[in-house]
Amino acid sequence: MNSKRLYLHTIGCQMNVYDTEQIAMQLAAIGYEQTATPDGADLIIVNTCTVRAKAEQKAFSFIGRIAKMKRHRKRLIIGVAGCVAQQEGRRILERMPAVDIVFGTQAIDRLPHLVKQIETRHCRIVDVDMVETPDMPDSLVGSQKSSQVSKFVTIMRGCDNYCAYCVVPFVRGRETSRQPESIICEVKALVNNGVKEVVLLGQNVNSYGKNQNLCSFAELLAMINEIYGLLRIRFTTSHPKDLGTDLISGFKDIPKLCSHIHLPVQSGSNRVLKRMNRNYTREQYLDKVAELRDTCPQIAITTDIIVGFPGETETDFEQTLQLVEMVEFDGLFAFQYSDRPPAPAAKLPDKIETSITSNRLQVILASQDRLTRRKNQQLVGSTQWVLTDGLSKK
Repeated sequence: MNSKRLYLHTIGCQMNVYDTEQIAMQLAAIGYEQTATPDGADLIIVNTCTVRAKAEQKAFSFIGRIAKMKRHRKRLIIGVAGCVAQQEGRRILERMPAVDIVFGTQAIDRLPHLVKQIETRHCRIVDVDMVETPDMPDSLVGSQKSSQVSKFVTIMRGCDNYCAYCVVPFVRGRETSRQPESIICEVKALVNNGVKEVVLLGQNVNSYGKNQNLCSFAELLAMINEIYGLLRIRFTTSHPKDLGTDLISGFKDIPKLCSHIHLPVQSGSNRVLKRMNRNYTREQYLDKVAELRDTCPQIAITTDIIVGFPGETETDFEQTLQLVEMVEFDGLFAFQYSDRPPAPAAKLPDKIETSITSNRLQVILASQDRLTRRKNQQLVGSTQWVLTDGLSKK
């Protein structure tokens, strides 16, 4: 089989990184070999994110740049994958004449067939059907050859929470968990290829298995802990409303589980949390943090915060800032709210001026920077085990 060249460009979350790897494996089966640059590629795919407006803008900017290549290379195939593809579908073909294929978040396993159609018929295709095979085909498990020491493993897809600001349920579908046997098989294959750490991915890992009456997430972690040769286990993301004692106890009872949890709070105001449809209160969140630290005193806790959610008052914001100071997070990701149709918050009144949200964002980041510096200073002079996975981008 003649080797064809594939260039993949990924924007967005860890799940997109994992999906990009699945795309590469699927296309390797029909002769596509990954290349490090788009120059000379026969097929270029951008895996997109629509969680924030900036990520979507980056995707269309990239497509615009590579579209110019097609003027000189008529046989170049350009594809758009991921959440923007799922949401926009055929509108991308209308907006971007150079694009040949648009495929959604649940069409990756159908990709080889779609690409073959384009190669032979020179047609344009849209596949955004939400019919997913949640588990990787047996033929692909263990085919991931990698020099990386840490790898992502998606254990579930989709989400049933419908937070008011979030498009994930609309672009990734309802929550579906992979079979534990398939996950264990994949992790074992990665370890056999030299991987030392796995990061388990899901929109809400705490509800793993509940819809299909599988084992609990804590039980899955215990099974993965038994895999010989694996050194470390991480996971993301946890929803506070579903964080139970069994998982919290895992930070004490599961030796390979790293002492870190990413627990997005989003706001410190009960009024805003209710408008966000988060289904927990400030007080319940603080109780979970206290239980985590009682169980595992050395645990690192990080979080996400949205500033400027529609209707957020200065008092609401002050409550969020107060919570950050109270919890003393080890790190946080803070974002300015932006409308993401069809998420319900896009229709809410009382939008906050950009100048106000920008200022609030800087205040939150400055507060966390001070807390992080203080925590880091406390480690000066100590010896810590670290996992080195490569050169930093800087």
